[in-house]
Amino acid sequence: MVDLVNEKVYLIKGKTVVRASERIKAGDLIKPGTDYSSGTLTHAILEAHNVSGDAEKPRIRFDALASHDITYVGIIQTAKAGGLSEFPVPYVLTNCHNSLCAVGGTINEDDHAFGLSAARKYGGIYVPAHLAVIHQYVREMMTGCGRMILGSDSHTRYGALGTMGFGEGGPELVKQLLGRTYDLGRPGVCLVYLKGSPKKGVGPHDVVLSIIGKVFKSGFVKNMVLEFAGPGISGLSMDFRNGIDVMTTETACLSSIWPTDEAVRDYYRIHGREADFKVLEQGDVAEYDRMVEVDMSLTEPMMALPFHPANTYTVREVIDNAQDIFSGIQKEALEISGGRTEFVLMDKIRDGNIMVDQGIIAGCAGGTYENILDAAAIMNGNGTGNGDFSLSVYPQSQPVYFALNKAGAVNRLMSSGAIIKTAFCGPCFGAGDVPANNSLSIRHTTRNFPSREGSKPGDGQMAGVALMDARSIAATALNGGRLTPATEIDFDVFDAAYEFNAGIYKNRVYYGFKKKDDSVNLKYGPNIKDWPAIEPLQDNLLLMAAAVIDDEVTTTDELIPSGETSSYRSDPLRLAEFTLSRKDPDYVPRTRSAMDLEEARKNGKLEEFMGIKLGKTKIGSLIYANKPGDGSAREQAASSQKVLGGQANIAKEYATKRYRSNLVNWGMLPFIVAEKPDIAPGDYIYIEGIRGVIESGRDRVKATVPGKNMTIELLLPDLTPGERKIILDGCLMNYYRNIK
Repeated sequence: MVDLVNEKVYLIKGKTVVRASERIKAGDLIKPGTDYSSGTLTHAILEAHNVSGDAEKPRIRFDALASHDITYVGIIQTAKAGGLSEFPVPYVLTNCHNSLCAVGGTINEDDHAFGLSAARKYGGIYVPAHLAVIHQYVREMMTGCGRMILGSDSHTRYGALGTMGFGEGGPELVKQLLGRTYDLGRPGVCLVYLKGSPKKGVGPHDVVLSIIGKVFKSGFVKNMVLEFAGPGISGLSMDFRNGIDVMTTETACLSSIWPTDEAVRDYYRIHGREADFKVLEQGDVAEYDRMVEVDMSLTEPMMALPFHPANTYTVREVIDNAQDIFSGIQKEALEISGGRTEFVLMDKIRDGNIMVDQGIIAGCAGGTYENILDAAAIMNGNGTGNGDFSLSVYPQSQPVYFALNKAGAVNRLMSSGAIIKTAFCGPCFGAGDVPANNSLSIRHTTRNFPSREGSKPGDGQMAGVALMDARSIAATALNGGRLTPATEIDFDVFDAAYEFNAGIYKNRVYYGFKKKDDSVNLKYGPNIKDWPAIEPLQDNLLLMAAAVIDDEVTTTDELIPSGETSSYRSDPLRLAEFTLSRKDPDYVPRTRSAMDLEEARKNGKLEEFMGIKLGKTKIGSLIYANKPGDGSAREQAASSQKVLGGQANIAKEYATKRYRSNLVNWGMLPFIVAEKPDIAPGDYIYIEGIRGVIESGRDRVKATVPGKNMTIELLLPDLTPGERKIILDGCLMNYYRNIK
C-alpha cells in the first residue's frame, strides 16, 4: 500500500513522522517558524558540494562522473572543443549500450577504441564491453557515503549506498570536465517512509512500481529529491535497496538518498572499500515538503503494462481483468502507431490464463545477484518448455556472473532452458532480445516506452513490454509462459552469500585517473564526426512547426529512437535523420525544407518570405509537444533537433529538468505556453526581437503566425544568466570557445 501525504512532514530522530497539521504532537521539538530542512540528508550533501555560498542557488561540483558508449564520444568531443586537457575528477567510460554490432561494420567497436584512447589521453577509467553495466560498476567501485556522482544516463541513482546520483545530458558533464558547475535551484525533498517487510515472492521491482504508479502521473515528486527513511529499511538487503533506488528515475524525481547502516558498511567491506563508508543519518528534526508512505508488507507482485512504467496493476489484477485492461492497451497502441498497425493482446488470453512470449532479467535493475539467485531457486532446474516462451538472463557485471556461477545458480537456470548472457543494457532500450511482432515481453528492466523494445510501428511492427520483478518472471517461466505472480508458488530460497572477485576488474579495467598522457592521440573511426558549425542566436526567428504532438507526454525515445540507431550516436548528422522517425516520419523532410529556405536566405537568394523581410531573421524549425522529455537523459534528443535547424521547443511544461537543460545547452529556446496554440505541422511562427529579449533578461515574447492573424505569448521562465549566454552564443560549445 502506498499513501501520499501532500503537506510538510517532520522526521523526528530518523524514526517518527509528524505531519505539519499535527505538529502539536511533537511538543517542543518543532518550534514554529524554524526551518528544519537542513536536517535532511539531501541538503547536507548538497551544501557540502555547493561552491556558490548560496543554499537557495546551489552550484555543484561532483566527486566523479560516469558515461557509457552511447554518450561519451559526444561528451569528450564537446569538451575537447572547449579546451579539455585532463579529466579533473574520476570519469568512468563504460561500454554496455553499444556492445553489439546491431548495424554491422566497425561502428560500435570504433567508439570503444576512441573511449580507451580518451581514457589514456585525459586520465580516465575505461571499462571494456560486457564487463559491467554502467550503474553496477559505479556501485561496486565508485560510490562513497556522502559523495555526489553525475552520469550521462538517467538511471544514475546510487542513493541506497549513501551517494547522490544525478542523471543528466552530456553537456552537464562537459561543464564538470571544464571546471564549471551544475546549477539548480534549491530542490524540494520528499520523504519516502518505508515500513513493513515484503512477503516471500515480492521483490524490489514490485515495491518501486507500486510507488511509480502512484506518483508519476500527478507529478507528485517531479524534480524533487527522494529521501528514504523508516523501519522497513533495516530488513532490506542492499540488492533490494539498490533495486528500488535505481527505478526512482521513473517517478520523475531529481535524485535520491538513503541513510546508511551496517548493511551498507558490509557492502563496502565486501567490495574492498570499507574506508568509503560513513554513517549518514537525518538530524534530530528533518523537514520535508511531502511524503510517500509505503507499507511493504502489503505490496503484491506488480506489472507495469505497455507503454509506461506508471501503467501499473497487480499481476493478479491483470489476470482477473485481462479483457478490460488489454482492450485499453490495444486502443492506445493503435493511437501510438497512428493507425499503421495493431498490437493484439486478446490472443494472449487462453482458457482464463495469460500467455506471454518472452521473459528478460537484465541490466542495472534486474541483473542483480539476488534477483537472479531467486530466479534460479524458483526455476530449480525445471524447464521453461519448448514453445513460444523464452527466458534470457543478463547478470549485471562479470563479478556478479562469477558469484552466481560459483553458487550454482547459473547452472540451475541453464538447466531450465534459460539463456545466460553477459552484462548489457540492450534489452532496456531495444538493442537486444527484440521480441517478435505482436509479442508481449515481461522484463525486469527499467522502461517500457512505445517501441523501446525495438519494434517499428511505421514498418508494420509492434510489440510490447510489461515490467515485472525477476521472481514473477521466473514463476511465469516455470509455468511455460503462463503469467504467474511469484507469491502464488512455493520455493526454497537459494541461500548463498555474495563474494566479490576484485581481480576481474583489476585485470581488465584501465584505471588512468591522474595519469594523463598528452602523447596519446584520440583514435577516430569513420563514424566519429565533429559537430557541425552552429551559429549564434539571430535577432529574429521564423520557425516552422515541424512537428505538433498532442500526446499527454512525449518521451525522449520518441524524439530520438533508441535501439539500433544508438550505433550512430557519434555521427550527429547521420543520427539526426532518425529524429521522430517512429512518431512523425514527416518531421525530417519538413525540417529539411526549412533548412533549404535558410540556405537560400544566407546566400542572398531569398530576401522575403510569407510577407516578412528576412535580413537578420533566421529560418529554422521547432517542435510543439504538451510535455516533452520524459525518460532518458541523452542529449541527442535535443542535439538532433539542433543540427536539423531546430531553434526552439514549445510546451505546456517539460517532463524533466534534464531535457530542458539539454535544450538550453544546445542553444534551443525552451518556450512555455499556457495553452496549446492553434498551429499545425508546416505553419511558421515569427518571433521578432528574440535576441534582445534574451539579452535584456525578459521572460516573455509575443510571436505571430503569418497567414493566421494570430499572436502567441511565449514564456521563458527561470532562465539563469548563464543559460541566457549559452542560448545567445548558439550552444554550450560556442559558449566555451567564446570565454577562452
